[in-house]
Amino acid sequence: MLISAVRQGIADAVSAGVVTPVGGTTLLALAYVPDLVPDVPCLFVMPGDLTYDKTMGRGCDELMLTVTLYVSRVDDIAAQLALDAYTAGSGPSSVKAAIEAARGAPGQAALGGACDDLHVPSVRGYQWYLTAGDVRYLGAHWTVRVIGRGVI
Repeated sequence: MLISAVRQGIADAVSAGVVTPVGGTTLLALAYVPDLVPDVPCLFVMPGDLTYDKTMGRGCDELMLTVTLYVSRVDDIAAQLALDAYTAGSGPSSVKAAIEAARGAPGQAALGGACDDLHVPSVRGYQWYLTAGDVRYLGAHWTVRVIGRGVI
C-alpha cells in the first residue's frame, strides 16, 4: 500500500462522488495539504498514524488519515448548510459516502487497487478555523481507516 496512491484515490473519489450542496461552486479535492487554501470549498488529505504488520509477513498495514474540508464564511448560514450536507452520513453531498463508494465490490481492492479496504468511522471538529492570512473558514475533519498489504 503506497500512501501517495491512497491519498490520490481518496481525492479522486471525492471529486467524482460529491455534489456541491450550496452555491454551485465545485468542491476542490486535493491529495496533499496546500500551503494556502486556494479556493473553497476545499478538501485535502493528510496521513496520520501508520501501524505496520497488523498481520504477519507484511500481510496488512493500517493507515489512519484525516480528510479536512473548509467552506467559505461569506454567509454564516450558507456555510453551515453546506457543511451539514458534506458531513451527512449519506446522500449526494456526503464526503463519507463518496469515499466509501470507492471501496469496490466485495472481493475487489479499494480506491482502484491502492488498498484492500477503507472505512470512514467519524467526522469531528465542526468549527471555525483560522488559516494563514487570517482567513476564517468553517470546517470539519473526517477520520479514514485504510488497510492494505504492506509494501515489502
